[in-house]
Amino acid sequence: MTTAYERVCAARAKGRPTALDYIQNMFSDFIEFHGDRCFGDDKAIIAGVARLGKMPVTVIGLEKGHDTKDKISRNFGSAHPEGYRKALRLMKQAEKFKRPVICFVDTSGAYCGIGAEERGQGQAIAENLLEMSTLATPILSIVIGEGGSGGALALAVADEVWMLENSVYSVISPEGAASILWKDASKIKDASEQLKLTAEDLLGFGVIERIFKEPRGNFKTLYAQLMIALNEKLTEKKALPVETLLEQRYQRFRNIGRIPESRENQA
Repeated sequence: MTTAYERVCAARAKGRPTALDYIQNMFSDFIEFHGDRCFGDDKAIIAGVARLGKMPVTVIGLEKGHDTKDKISRNFGSAHPEGYRKALRLMKQAEKFKRPVICFVDTSGAYCGIGAEERGQGQAIAENLLEMSTLATPILSIVIGEGGSGGALALAVADEVWMLENSVYSVISPEGAASILWKDASKIKDASEQLKLTAEDLLGFGVIERIFKEPRGNFKTLYAQLMIALNEKLTEKKALPVETLLEQRYQRFRNIGRIPESRENQA
């Protein structure tokens, strides 16, 4: 049986496909947009318009990069506030043109440097949470690696959240939790278990809707599987009246962590 810590290691593994790999392999006619119209362009978030089969969509991803130079230029996938504002700008554009939004989540968390805080990191994330909750177009988010804290949640207020089997999604990193709870960062394995951050754990809590198995070595079959699943789900969501879509999204978050009546009666 795979442990939670092993899932964490797999989610961080070198050579694991990043958001850009998914975009290049699953979408056609991708055109990247840059900048938040306020401060600058954050390369930790890649965003643009594309086609999923014949369906026009907006695609947004937290991009870690591959080689050292690329990782540094993308700040290892830890976005600044201008990155989240760029993402929101593209989401509002998608709403205007009735394009579904697809988000790929892979970050250890939002960047917490002084400059990011001075430019309103917390406010940028909060605005994304607020606006995504009522965005009048379908949103679907996929955790493809790490889903860390508010940096991940800022792209995950969606109609459905999916995870790969070796991805993790948590309020804090295992190292951070170990440092707070035990004052010892070496207790990362214990923290990983206690955080309940695996896809299986989160499916049980109702935090996510679906888990995708990962092929060994070759992700092409996964790309094809995701394309089919996304097309089916977004077609279904697009057919709903906007009022129904938003009500279902609202109820989804209201019901996260709620204990079913059958379990309440057993307690």
